Amino acid sequence: MSSESNKTAPNFSDNSLEPEVQQGKINEVKRLIGPQSGKLALYCSDASISRYLRGRNWNVNKAVKMLKATLKWRMEYKPEEIRWGDVEKEAETGKIYRASYKDKHGRPVLVMRPRCQNTKSTKGQIKYLVYCMENAILNLPQDQEQMVWLIDFHGFSMSNISIKVTRETAHVLQEHYPERLGVAILYDPPKIFEPFWTVAKPFLEPKTVAKVKFVYSDNANTMSIMDNLFDMEVVESAFGGKDDMGFDINKYAERMKEDDKKIPSFWTTDNNLAATSLPAAPSLDPTNSEPESDAPEEKADKSSSPKDNGDDTLANESLPSKQK
Repeated sequence: MSSESNKTAPNFSDNSLEPEVQQGKINEVKRLIGPQSGKLALYCSDASISRYLRGRNWNVNKAVKMLKATLKWRMEYKPEEIRWGDVEKEAETGKIYRASYKDKHGRPVLVMRPRCQNTKSTKGQIKYLVYCMENAILNLPQDQEQMVWLIDFHGFSMSNISIKVTRETAHVLQEHYPERLGVAILYDPPKIFEPFWTVAKPFLEPKTVAKVKFVYSDNANTMSIMDNLFDMEVVESAFGGKDDMGFDINKYAERMKEDDKKIPSFWTTDNNLAATSLPAAPSLDPTNSEPESDAPEEKADKSSSPKDNGDDTLANESLPSKQK
């Protein structure tokens, strides 16, 4: 966290506002959030606040509400304190794991295999997902802030999916990890996935749905997405790559244990900001601490937000047909 906390807000994916305007909105969010202490102070870097603003179309009031909810969640859930030993049962089948390679943009890759679901606990599954997200963020290079998901649908059946878990997953990812997803590759989804996709899309922001790409192994056009994103020499054979080693839970456990050792230093800075006592923060209850009215910005947001202007085409699109 030390490197990110000293960065100016990155502008990796949004050129809609001039840099000085973006910085002004970031500063306004800081003012409305108030001073934080410890890990929450580190979390409220310019880069982090920028993601919340982008996630809410640069509307300061909405970003403040979202960020306050996340700060409250992080204070109570303590995602940075989850360790491998807390989630190893959930991980043992390789249903989610961070690949040993990155994409051509340097983004970490989370591989997901729905058929490998091995538990019924919503709480346990969400905890493991949060651990994986935090681990991917831990392994981000300094010039990158997003990750890639590779979802392997071989052997998929509807029994692998829980609507309850899907709803909770969408909530956690969209509300507490905004702008962390670069692209999600759905690899060889079967026809029976279509009704689930129809049910799942309403839980997703249109911006998120736009990041979902369907890839079919027998369709050269869609396979070009893989070729453009990855060095296929190191990608698993399940995704059309050349690596046929398969998932090894013992080797993966060792990788994660080594990563766990990096977490304490990730949440410190050179000037020991995490240990510095700062003035008490305002209430983090987003429902009781709505910032002052920002009517002009709200109006602008309504005219630009896909949800507010009725542009639901992405959220209502049908599953792409499998082309031969």
